[in-house]
Amino acid sequence: MSFLDPVLNPLLALPIFTLVVLMSFLITLLITLIYKFTTNQSLMKSLKSELKELQKEMKELRDHPEKMMKVQKQAMQTNMKYMGQSMKSTLYTFLPIILIFGWMNAHLAFIPITPGSEFTTTVFFEDNVRGAATIDVSPELEVIGPINKTIEGNKIIWTLKGSSGEHLIQYRAGQKTYEKDVLISDSPEYATNIEKVKDGIVKQITIDHEKREFDLKIFKLGWLGTYILFSIVFSMILRKLFKVY
Repeated sequence: MSFLDPVLNPLLALPIFTLVVLMSFLITLLITLIYKFTTNQSLMKSLKSELKELQKEMKELRDHPEKMMKVQKQAMQTNMKYMGQSMKSTLYTFLPIILIFGWMNAHLAFIPITPGSEFTTTVFFEDNVRGAATIDVSPELEVIGPINKTIEGNKIIWTLKGSSGEHLIQYRAGQKTYEKDVLISDSPEYATNIEKVKDGIVKQITIDHEKREFDLKIFKLGWLGTYILFSIVFSMILRKLFKVY
């Protein structure tokens, strides 16, 4: 369990789309405020104004390549100063944002497996592996179809369903046994869906969750694309509101 769960899990009561938009706003607000108070805004404003003037000057010097190159070099130096100042705030926000993104990916990226619903698990084998494999599950899980299957197309897929809780699945291929846990829940949470193996027989084992997508009328986006889209909008608004340069 992530140590952020006690703080952020109550937000899972919200509709998932609303939650993604809310997290986008809160994270953007946090980044904007930290950026504002950890950078020299007077200097940032001055550098930004200088960049605009240099860019304007470059447009006017299109017919004079040598002069334009000199101005372009100056613009690059000014931009480097601006970026260097901006990096200061990144040192404060990088770790918290990575942790929050980890929590979001663990709760929002896929549609959870609910009690009684069917789901699949897949074992991917190395190209030269042939034969069969067997699946073994706890009493709370039910395998739909044969438990022993032959490798086809370098993989075997089993269909299962079960009751609420975290369950262990065992896979037997030759003399080796592999394990993968699955979480069945009514809440938006799930266990890690991919288990990398690469032991010469098995490449990886997956619990085949359906990716969560939001229909935004024009196109569909996952949680990350939706987050990025709204964070750009919120960033533009908040920077103007707080006069951030």
